[in-house]
Amino acid sequence: MTESTRTDAMTDSTRTYWDTRHLERDDLASGGHIGLDRPGNEIFYALRLGELITLIGDLSSPGAPLFVLDAGCGKGYFARALARCGHRVDAFDSSPEAITYACSRGGGPRYAVAALDEWRSPWPYDVVLGVDVLFHVLDDEEWRAGLRNLASLVRITGRLILTDEDTHETDEDTHETDEDTHETGQDPHESTPPGDYLLHRPASAYRRELEPLGLTHTLFRPYGFRESRAGFHVFTRTR
Repeated sequence: MTESTRTDAMTDSTRTYWDTRHLERDDLASGGHIGLDRPGNEIFYALRLGELITLIGDLSSPGAPLFVLDAGCGKGYFARALARCGHRVDAFDSSPEAITYACSRGGGPRYAVAALDEWRSPWPYDVVLGVDVLFHVLDDEEWRAGLRNLASLVRITGRLILTDEDTHETDEDTHETDEDTHETGQDPHESTPPGDYLLHRPASAYRRELEPLGLTHTLFRPYGFRESRAGFHVFTRTR
């Protein structure tokens, strides 16, 4: 099997996994924490939305709304919430099942089916958002291509807001994930593969890809949810 064939097979397997997950699980668990019941996921979504609103803002000028892209939007929870704040929201996901559900709910966003490296736009965005998306991409080349494409969509002074674990040079603790607890003892510069369709990469990996593209890491905001080490990494385009 060639490298290209292997990557295509992995991509097809991943899309099948997410289509099945979105089909079989409810609107929160399908894109949230599969180990939580619905009340637990309601809290988990509310906490993340609260942090997002703090980062992006809950008010937008009707004459000059913020243009927001929700990449890997799932069934559209965050896209709808940000649209209710007055932002102009485009949203896409690679799962047709998820997008069918999101379209049925309406609420303002414009939805489409696309992979992370496929989305194109005639305009740049004030905010490009990927909540709990990139650490589900197992293939490094697919992750890199998606990350670079999202970076290309951010306007000057705009922000790329992504989620992953907070791992730093001085961090020597064990890693705990959003859906599994996995003790590794790994170097914090290395990726952490904790379970099926989960691969946490260190902040240094994101900086390595994004800084040459003109985006600077300006903030980390943790979820603050139970044992989760994940949170929002904010990159700002400076050139």
